[in-house]
Amino acid sequence: MPLPAWVPIREDLRGFEPYGAPQIPDVINLNVNENPYGPSAEAAADIAEAVRAVATTLNRYPDREALDLRAGLADYLGHGLTMDRVWAANGSNEVMLQILQAFGGPGRTALSFAPTYSMYPEYARDTHTRWVTGQREEDFSVDVDRALALIETEQPDVVLLTSPNNPTGTALPLDTVRALVEAAPGVVVVDEAYAEFRRHGTPSALDVLEEFPRLLVTRTMSKAFALAGGRLGYVAADAAIIDALRIVRLPYHLSAVTQAAASAALRHRDELLARVDELRTTRDDLAAWLTTHGFEVADSDANFVLFGRFDDRHAIWQGLVDRGVLIRETGPDGWLRVSVGTPDEMQAFYTSLLEVTR
Repeated sequence: MPLPAWVPIREDLRGFEPYGAPQIPDVINLNVNENPYGPSAEAAADIAEAVRAVATTLNRYPDREALDLRAGLADYLGHGLTMDRVWAANGSNEVMLQILQAFGGPGRTALSFAPTYSMYPEYARDTHTRWVTGQREEDFSVDVDRALALIETEQPDVVLLTSPNNPTGTALPLDTVRALVEAAPGVVVVDEAYAEFRRHGTPSALDVLEEFPRLLVTRTMSKAFALAGGRLGYVAADAAIIDALRIVRLPYHLSAVTQAAASAALRHRDELLARVDELRTTRDDLAAWLTTHGFEVADSDANFVLFGRFDDRHAIWQGLVDRGVLIRETGPDGWLRVSVGTPDEMQAFYTSLLEVTR
């Protein structure tokens, strides 16, 4: 419901609604790119034990620097990273907000290339950062020459790149990342929330992190680690960039419970990531099935597929919901996005989509 006129909210926020994908009970949820496979009983027991161990000390504040967790994340990422070059927060959403707080703000500009993650302009709005959007190509790639021209014109303080991109699944070549970082006057963020799902041979921006002190690479444990409910995101960058983020972080922003659960999950990373190959295969099968049945499909290196095109995509979305399958109405007009699920969930999606579209 719209806020009543008497609520003295900032005028630039009036009329907006809170961000959020639909949450509908008793349906197959293929709309928010979750990992359909939860932790094993062994991993869940270790996470529970880690939380139990800190429960008796919850009268004390947590480690505000999350030193052990950051060391574990650095070890997981490799690339010679150390704890002082990794920062963690409550989901990559909070990491992104901290980046805009530190490097954006009044009189500053952030830039990205649409279609992309719909929260980016909200981070800019919430931090009073001017927002500029470039456009991706028809195949959802980023044209380097056009991007460089836009950077030259706008002189952004923050450039947000997404690889694999949400909602399209498109990965960026490292040559594109290099070119944009070299041209950008401020920081460049490569959001790799779905990096673990990328196809073999698709690079990570971590591979060029040492070359560029103003490059930041963000990740999350929500997807590949099946820890969406744990809310743990993180970023790798130069130690000086991490120190800048520490300036804007709230005191004790990362609870002891979150730190304990995430550290326990990292101890089980081999098991938790074992499903990633299976999900990649399911994604590729999903894309092939959609193509075979006459749908247009965007190449995906993530755990979802964008497909279309529909004259009335909302009618397709609603028809699927009516049949107990929830996907996402997002991205360019005429397109829908479906997350990768279990084989049974995929079969339910296939059956329902054919019923709705044939």
